[in-house]
Amino acid sequence: MTPQSAARLTIHDETVEDHPFAGRRRLALVGSGVTLPLARHTHTDGAVDGANFSLLRRESNRRRLLAGADLLAAVTAFVVTMLAFGADAPHVSALLGTPLVVLLFKVAGLYDRDQMRLVHSTLEEAPSLLQLTGLFALGTTLVVPSFGQHGLTSGQIASLWLLSFVLTVGGRSVARFIAGKTSPVERCLVIGEQEMADRFRDKLRSSHARADVVATLPLVNNEFDEWSTPESLRGMIQNLRVDRVIIAPTTTDGSGVAELIRAAKAAGVRVSVLPRLFEVVGSAVEFDDVDGLTMLGVRSFGLSRSSRALKRGFDLLLTSLGLIAVAPILALVAIAIKLDSKGPVLFRQTRVGRDGRHFGIYKFRSMVVDAEQQKDRLRDLNEVGDGMFKIARDPRVTRVGDILRKTSLDEMPQLLNVIRGEMSLVGPRPLVTDEDEQVVGLDRSRLHLTPGMTGPWQVLGSRVPMREMVAIDYLYVANWSLWADMKLLLRTVRHVARRGNV
Repeated sequence: MTPQSAARLTIHDETVEDHPFAGRRRLALVGSGVTLPLARHTHTDGAVDGANFSLLRRESNRRRLLAGADLLAAVTAFVVTMLAFGADAPHVSALLGTPLVVLLFKVAGLYDRDQMRLVHSTLEEAPSLLQLTGLFALGTTLVVPSFGQHGLTSGQIASLWLLSFVLTVGGRSVARFIAGKTSPVERCLVIGEQEMADRFRDKLRSSHARADVVATLPLVNNEFDEWSTPESLRGMIQNLRVDRVIIAPTTTDGSGVAELIRAAKAAGVRVSVLPRLFEVVGSAVEFDDVDGLTMLGVRSFGLSRSSRALKRGFDLLLTSLGLIAVAPILALVAIAIKLDSKGPVLFRQTRVGRDGRHFGIYKFRSMVVDAEQQKDRLRDLNEVGDGMFKIARDPRVTRVGDILRKTSLDEMPQLLNVIRGEMSLVGPRPLVTDEDEQVVGLDRSRLHLTPGMTGPWQVLGSRVPMREMVAIDYLYVANWSLWADMKLLLRTVRHVARRGNV
C-alpha cells in the first residue's frame, strides 16, 4: 500500500480511530512504510482471535437457527395435519421423515445464501420455499407408508404443503430476527469509486441491513495491482476488524477487479461487488455458459401481451376483494372529512399515465380546498426539489387529512382508478404534469407500464429525489414479474404499519 493510498483511507468507525486498543501492536502495511494499529479481539479467557473467528461463528449460529426453525416447522406441520384430519397421533417413527426438509434446503443452498447478502430477507426466498415444501410434502407421502402408517390423502398432502410453507416462512423470519439481534453488526470496507462508496453508505443507513461501513478507500487509475495478494489486504482487514469487502470498480478493466476479489476472498472475508452494469439491466438476467465463457442474457424491455393480461387480472381480483373489505372504512372516512372541513370528500388531480395519457387520480381530500393555489407561495419550503414538491409538515393539510396521510388511507379511492384501468396496484409513480415535464429522453420509458398505487420507491422509507426515482421506476419496468408485484404489496403493508409516511 502506497503512502498516497493510505492517506486517502477514510475511517468512519470512531472505535478504530480513537480507541486505544489494549495491548495493541503495529503492523507495517506491505511496501508502504505506513503503519496502522492492529486491533485484537480479547475474550474473557484471554484468548485472542482474528476477525474471521467472529464472522464464522455468526454465520454458523445463523445457519443453526434457520435449520432449527425449518425442522420445527416441518414437525409441527406434520403433527397438526395428522391430528386435524382425525388421524390417530402420528407414530414417532413417522416423524423421522421430517429432517428431509433440512436436507432439501441444504441442497438448494438456503443455508448458505445469507453469507453472500447484506439484507437477509425471507420474502426473497418465498418462491423457493414454496417449491421445496411441496417436495417435502411429496417426500413425506412416500416415507410415511414405510413406517407402517396409512398413506396420506390428497387433503392431508395439500394441508401439509400449505402449513409447512406458512410455518417455514414465519419460522425463518423469527430465526433471522433473533440472529440479527444477537449478532454484532457486520463491518464493511468499501474499496473503489468514491461516489459509489458514498451512495452505498447512504443506502445502507436507510436499509434494514445489520451492517455498517467502517472505512472507505477510493482508488484512482489502476491501483488494484497493489491489492492483488491476500497479504496486501490482510493487515487492513485485521486492523479494521472487517467482515465484508465491498468493491466498487473504478475501471472497465475486469482483470484488476478479479484479482482484488480473489485477494479479499483469500483474506477470509465475505465479498460483494457494486457493478455499474446492473444499474441499467437490473437483476432480471440469465447467466449463460458458452464453453466456459460466462455471458449475461438481458430480457427485453416492457411486458408481453400475456404478461399485461396477467397483471391486469391480478389487479382486478385483489381490487375487487379489497373494495368489499374496506367499504365500511371508506364510508367512515368520508363522513369524517365532511365534518372536519368544507369541500368535497374526494380530490381529483390530473396525472400522467401509461404512454403519456392524462387521467384524473382520486384521493380523499386531505388539504384545504384552495391547496393548489397556495402551492406557489410554499415552494421555498419544498424538501425534495429536483422537479418534485414535498413538505413534511404541510400547512395546507387538515386535521383529518393529517391522520389519513399518516395511515395512507387518503390513497384508498385510487382503487377506483385501478378498476377503470387507469392505474395498477403496483407500478411507476404517476407524476403530475409539471413533474412529468422534468423526465426526458430514455427515462420516459418508465411510462411503458400503467402507474401504480404503490411501487418500489414508496417502500424505501426515505424521500427520493426525482432523478433516483426515475431510475428506480425504470428498473421496475425492466425487471417486472408478478412475484415482484406481490413482494412490493407486502412491503407496502409493512411500510404503512411502521408508519413509514410519518
